[in-house]
Amino acid sequence: MNKRPLIVTCIALVLLTIFAEAKTVNVKLLPSGIDATPYIVEAIKKCKASKATKLVFEKGTYHFTPEFAEEKYLFTSNNDEGLKRIVFNLTGMKNFEVDGQGSAFIFDGFVTPFLCDKSTNIRIGNLSIDYKRTFHSEGTIVGAYTDSLDIQFSKDYPYIVQNNKLTFTGDKIIGKDNAGEPKRVIYPFWHLLEFDINKREPHPFAGDYLNVQNMVVKELSPGIVRIFYPRLKGNVGNIMVFNASDRINSAITITDSENIYVNNVDILHAGGMGVVGQRSRNIYLDNFNVIAPKGRMLSLVADATHFIGCGGEISLKNCKFESMMDDATNIHGIYVKIIELISPNEALVKLIHYQQFGYDFLFAGTKVEITEAESLIPYQENKVKKSVRINKEYTRVTFEQPISPKVKVGDVVASTQEYPDVHIKNCTLQKNRARGFLLGSRGKIVVEDCYFHTHCAAINLEGDGRFWFEQSGVRDLTIRNNVFDNCNYSFMLGLGVIQVNSGIEESKRAESRYNRNILIENNKFRVFNPCILSMYSVDNLTFRNNTIEKNNDYVLSDWMKNVDLKPFMITNSSNIKIEE
Repeated sequence: MNKRPLIVTCIALVLLTIFAEAKTVNVKLLPSGIDATPYIVEAIKKCKASKATKLVFEKGTYHFTPEFAEEKYLFTSNNDEGLKRIVFNLTGMKNFEVDGQGSAFIFDGFVTPFLCDKSTNIRIGNLSIDYKRTFHSEGTIVGAYTDSLDIQFSKDYPYIVQNNKLTFTGDKIIGKDNAGEPKRVIYPFWHLLEFDINKREPHPFAGDYLNVQNMVVKELSPGIVRIFYPRLKGNVGNIMVFNASDRINSAITITDSENIYVNNVDILHAGGMGVVGQRSRNIYLDNFNVIAPKGRMLSLVADATHFIGCGGEISLKNCKFESMMDDATNIHGIYVKIIELISPNEALVKLIHYQQFGYDFLFAGTKVEITEAESLIPYQENKVKKSVRINKEYTRVTFEQPISPKVKVGDVVASTQEYPDVHIKNCTLQKNRARGFLLGSRGKIVVEDCYFHTHCAAINLEGDGRFWFEQSGVRDLTIRNNVFDNCNYSFMLGLGVIQVNSGIEESKRAESRYNRNILIENNKFRVFNPCILSMYSVDNLTFRNNTIEKNNDYVLSDWMKNVDLKPFMITNSSNIKIEE
């Protein structure tokens, strides 16, 4: 791309607009093939300096690359930390809107589109986000054998095979290797999943093949490879997706911000999540659509949305969540593990999962619960008096009150300072791997008027203190007026259409009541899967005025035929009211 010759001219156009209209900056459509990144970076700087309130794009297609993007090291929970190149860096901005007016934003390479960091009253709307070269790769299964498959790749997914190893690349040459050969950008993978070519969803009997990046590969002819892996299976004609190994570049990252509105935005692809928000308040998504474009099976390589340690309100309305490799949303807090009890009111704690490193939340004055890791039952409520961050993993915490004598090394601490109220309305979920909504806020949650057709559970109540270390446990959940259409057709991550899958040790489930006050009413369940609810350690659940329609649209796998599935599989729970 020709980046520099027009930079002075384009910046001058932006500056003229700023002086002419103090509040609005208009971006003119650039000639085809021009990298818009340096112009937009400069335009945002001028918007900050002049306190402009709106950046408006002439409708068209804009291309962005990492070369002239700004840099910032980001710790974003449930994503991979690192030094990111960012195009729309809205850090510290207030009362600002980006209006694409229907424009298509095409990114090329390892670059993050939007960052809101310590930002307030931000609106992002009327645009689409896609990438020239996706972070994942897709190939058609053209041969199936014992422990091997033949895969054909189109030119959209360039690759090389060296020393029996498959490596996906971009088309951009970034230098030369030690042998003097052209060196290209690498797109690592680690996960395989088969998608049905006709239904355009994960194949019901396909399992996740993980950590496959070092599998043996032989190139049969240009564009066709044979991959060898124990117990590898697939159906000729279907699509095998090679998912990205990392969550590096989410489309919109929101951290320590407030009042963020994302309206009329289509996410066709990103190298991470669609929207990820952490330690933020009041996030509103309306007509936010995660969809795969024509000719592509996968949209996002991870979740459509994800919210960690947020407060205020989270609103998802009139959204489509389709074709992701992971969940539609996950809303939760974070547990840190107690590594050492230093004194009666001091502890050394550690973030355990590597994708949570650098996530700070134990600030002075923060209300916390200290909880048994195995049962997720709190020992006590307390408050942080002082905290000293040692590094991205360890923090030394002083509490206002003495630590309960019941607390032991290995137990966990989480914030109880604030939880978001969540309203999800009129959304469509389908064609994705994994679950629909993972709901873990202790605020008021309402899910209504949505359509679910999910690979695994439609609604999942999770939380655990021993693997992902995600604090959950609902306290006021209403699920009403939804359609659940053959959800959990894979049984890959549990049994139920709506389920509890919290990491509570089995021996502790009788005493734990981690999820409470759940109302499920006026929904339609279209099922081939006999299990509607699969739950444990629940208190005060009501299931009423729901319609259940049985069908034969899918079939149980051979191994699931041996499982005693029932409509309501509820154990170790209290105050359960089922009205069939």
